[in-house]
Amino acid sequence: MMPATPPDTTAPVKPVDYRVIARQLGAFRRPSNARGALELALSAVPLALLWLLMLGALRIHYGLTLLLAVPAAGFLLRMFLIQHDCGHGSFFRGRRLNDWVGRCLGVVTLSPYDLWRREHALHHAGTGNLDRRGVGDVDTLTTREFAARGVWARLRYRLYRHPAVMFGIGPAWLFFLRYRLPLGRMRGGWRPWLSTMGTNTAVCLAAAALILLVGVRSFFLVQLPITLVAASLGVWLFYVQHQFERTHWRDDGNWAFHEAAVAGSSHLVLPPILRWFTADVGAHHVHHLCSTIPFYRLPAALRALPELARVNRLTLRESVRSVRLVLWDEAAGRLVSFREAAAGHQMPGLRLGEV
Repeated sequence: MMPATPPDTTAPVKPVDYRVIARQLGAFRRPSNARGALELALSAVPLALLWLLMLGALRIHYGLTLLLAVPAAGFLLRMFLIQHDCGHGSFFRGRRLNDWVGRCLGVVTLSPYDLWRREHALHHAGTGNLDRRGVGDVDTLTTREFAARGVWARLRYRLYRHPAVMFGIGPAWLFFLRYRLPLGRMRGGWRPWLSTMGTNTAVCLAAAALILLVGVRSFFLVQLPITLVAASLGVWLFYVQHQFERTHWRDDGNWAFHEAAVAGSSHLVLPPILRWFTADVGAHHVHHLCSTIPFYRLPAALRALPELARVNRLTLRESVRSVRLVLWDEAAGRLVSFREAAAGHQMPGLRLGEV
């Protein structure tokens, strides 16, 4: 018997054609109305029950109410992610059903659905493009841009990127203030205003009805912690989907959609229970490559295309460490911290440590 020929480890690895993979992912695009209704019920019903339990816990101890706010926030986050899929037209069959469910969920999540959908579409269209930053994403400067800014501009960026602002003050500002008025969106005509004011009206009516039932104090003691925790979790989840060391940024002339969709999005590997609460959106590179796949089909897509399962894997611990990475180093092709930039390891001679 002839000995087996050892594999040729020196042979060049054939590059992955993400255009081909995007076409293969098309097999997972078809949504199911029955599955969508089930997923919606599995999120909305537990949230309502937990809301009532939190209300009852007010008579025992407010600490118990706050403890129950954590799982309640998880279900609210999941409802936002269902709204997210509705915005892509992927949760139910038919655009009209997706849109009206999304608008109703926007009342619960405090997000004007049509305005959010438009901004999120721009985010997908320009992910990883240095010349198309600023809409629906986390503001990210390059090391050169940061070095060229004045003292106060650097200080503002440092504050914006501080975890207390990014995951504390920022989410509260976004959902309680930013989404209440579509300021800076005047070029969008009347539609952003209709979406925002329609959502605001529905939110006020729903809040007024609950206040009449349980009282203003009880309403805010229950609802505020749920919303604040869910908002912070949602912003963190969105943050780590694109803010990791080996993410992908290119100028417009060197940018390509399919490459940026995969290389610029993480594959956040979470425990099963967290995967469920986050609607498998951790497979974000798959989502960006084919955004019309409903979240309940993403695991099947990853199993069918193992080459995607190995891309940009990010553990929970690694995602926490990525919070310190705040500037894009074009020379090194990675995100760096303020400390690394100040030390000049990547770009000697730039005194970036000064604020």
